[in-house]
Amino acid sequence: MKKLLCIALLFHFTVFAQHGPGGTDKASHGLVKWMNFKEAQEANKKQAKPILIDIYTEWCGWCKHMNKTTYSDPGLANYINTYFYPVQFDAETHDTIEYNGTKYYNTGTEKKSAHQLAVKLLNGQLSYPSTIFVNNNFQFNLLSQGYLEVRKIEPLLIYTVENVFRTTQYEEFRINFEKTFYDTTKKEDIVKWHSMNEALALYKKKPKKMIVDVHAGFCNACKVMNKTVYNDTAVARYINENFYLVDMNAETTEEIEFKGVKYVTGSVPGFPFNPIVLEMTRKNFVLPSMSLLDEKQEIMDVIPFYLAEQTALAILHFYGENKYKTMKWDDFLKEYKERKLK
Repeated sequence: MKKLLCIALLFHFTVFAQHGPGGTDKASHGLVKWMNFKEAQEANKKQAKPILIDIYTEWCGWCKHMNKTTYSDPGLANYINTYFYPVQFDAETHDTIEYNGTKYYNTGTEKKSAHQLAVKLLNGQLSYPSTIFVNNNFQFNLLSQGYLEVRKIEPLLIYTVENVFRTTQYEEFRINFEKTFYDTTKKEDIVKWHSMNEALALYKKKPKKMIVDVHAGFCNACKVMNKTVYNDTAVARYINENFYLVDMNAETTEEIEFKGVKYVTGSVPGFPFNPIVLEMTRKNFVLPSMSLLDEKQEIMDVIPFYLAEQTALAILHFYGENKYKTMKWDDFLKEYKERKLK
């Protein structure tokens, strides 16, 4: 969990035995500070966060086991409490629940009849426990059914919190997450990384386009992208031939001079990172971000969020081949895919 919880470790929490629904104790509902739907949605209006919905029943043994194990892990519970509004939902409750503007009921007469909202959220597949990760004003919903141990829930949390869902299918990210944090095989980078100063020195000898990889130590999606996507064989080869790849850690305290301007951490009030990352992201500071500079060191484009290998490679060809000057992205992508099939 230490690898995953880089963000959470920036904060200090004192872990108490938290009470879950109905006043039950830690042994029943773990260390997560569970909310009901009304509380979570009201809090979300004031400060937007993802919502985690744990769907359980009173008779579900694996649900109880998940509370005693996964949700009782201090590091994981702190992460969920910090970055989610966690809701624990009894799928057989007879309470009226309003969710995303619609009211739902339990109209069944059987003792174990399912609530309308449970049926909707689970798409009729009534399996417990089930966990739903919600983000982007209820537009993103990721359903995972079955017991989730800590290792299995980790990538789901990161995928949701760090907006990886905006660009990449979950399974693609999960595979790379496993490679990054759990593959113990020591692998050297095959892509050539440079500091900004190193890249600028190389540029003076041989002008090339640049990729400025904007990342930070607390960004888990950044780590996954840097360790796997940039080190994909095809991606690394194309970068090494056509670009200088700059390792731009937003947390660096190093003074950086770029195009006659010196950038120093702390020089922008209220911004704790080196302000060059604002320059490189056109003041839209998103982690991770890929900033692409032409041979004159002018920004061609800034691509925010995590990118999977094939998406990254297509983008690199679009700018590396200067197709961006004459073609729209959609037209190029069609041509690029046809080219790959030949």
